[in-house]
Amino acid sequence: MASLRFFCTTNISAVSTQHKVNNNNKCILHQKVKNLINTLEFPSISSSSSTTPIESLQRGNWVKLICGASFEDVVDIRNLSLVYTLAGVDCIDCAADASVVSAVNEGIQAARDILCSHRRPWVMISVNDDKDLHFRKAEFDPEDCPADCSRPCENVCPANAISFQEKSTLGISYNTDTSRVMKDGVITERCYGCGRCLPVCPYDQIREVTYVRDAITTSDLIKRNDVDAIEIHTSGRQSRQFEELWRALGDSVQNLKLVAVSLPNVGDSTISSMNKMFSIMKPNLESFNLWQLDGRPMSGDIGRGATKESIAFAVQLAKAKDRPPGFLQLAGGTNAHTIEGLKKEGLFQTTIT
Repeated sequence: MASLRFFCTTNISAVSTQHKVNNNNKCILHQKVKNLINTLEFPSISSSSSTTPIESLQRGNWVKLICGASFEDVVDIRNLSLVYTLAGVDCIDCAADASVVSAVNEGIQAARDILCSHRRPWVMISVNDDKDLHFRKAEFDPEDCPADCSRPCENVCPANAISFQEKSTLGISYNTDTSRVMKDGVITERCYGCGRCLPVCPYDQIREVTYVRDAITTSDLIKRNDVDAIEIHTSGRQSRQFEELWRALGDSVQNLKLVAVSLPNVGDSTISSMNKMFSIMKPNLESFNLWQLDGRPMSGDIGRGATKESIAFAVQLAKAKDRPPGFLQLAGGTNAHTIEGLKKEGLFQTTIT
C-alpha cells in the first residue's frame, strides 16, 4: 500500500434546488440527461471509467464528493450523487443515516442506468466518536426574533437552511407525493453545521446542537451491503472514545473496503495518536485505511488563507518517518489554492508511482 498520497476532495455543501421528484418527473429528468450525454462528449474526472476507486487511491487521483456529515436533504443528495457519479468520482461521503444512504445509492443507480457501463463509486458514511464541528446543527426559535431584525443569519447561510418565509411549498418530498413545507427558522435536514450564523446574530439567539452518531445504528447500516467505507472523525487527543466506537462497530467493519480516520493537527502528539488508533484498528482491519488530515475544519470555501493549515499539516506528515500505514488525504481548508501550495512544498504528485 502506498503510504503517502495527497488528494483535494470535492466539498459540495447544499445546493439550493426546488424540484418535484415524483417518479414521472424522475423519468423525464433521466431521459433529458441521457439525451444530453448522447449529444455531447461527457467529461469524466477519472482517466477511465474502468478504473476502480482503490486504483485511484494508489495512483494519487482519488476524488471524493463530500455531501456533508450532517447534511440530510435527501433530494439534493440524490441529485448530487447522480451528477457526480456521471462525472466519475471515486467516492461519495454522506451522513450515516439510512435515508441518506438510500438517496445516495438511488442517485448512483440512476447515473448507471443512464450510462450502462459506468462504474459505481464507493459510498462512505461519516461518524464521530466525540464532539466534532462536522456533527452539529444550528437552532433558534424564530418567535424570539425581533420583527425589525435584518436577519443576517439567513443571508450568510451557504445551505439556504434558514428561512423566514412563513409557510411555503418546496415541491414534492423525496419518494413521496406530499408537499414539503418550509417553516420559519432552521431547516434541520439542510443545516450541515458550518456555524457561520452563530456569530452574526445581533441578538445572540442561535444555539449549536451537537450530537454523536450511534455506533450500533452505524453497525447495522454497514451491514446493509450498500455502504463501502466509513470515515471516523476524532479529536486525536485521546484514544478512549475512538476505541469504544471501534469496538462497538464490531465485525461490521469487515464488510468495508476502506476505513478513514479524520483528525486535526494536535502538534507533536499527532503521530503517536495515529499509531495508537492504528493499533486499535489493526486486529480486525481487513480493508485499506486512510488518514484524513483536517487542517482547518469547515473552511475550504473561505479563501486563500484557509488552506495554509491543511498544507502545513501535509508538510508535517510528509516529514514523519514513524507514521502508521495508510493513504493520506487533505481536508479542512482544501480549495482552489491548495494545489499551488503543495507544488511549492514539492508535495503535489502528478505521476503514477
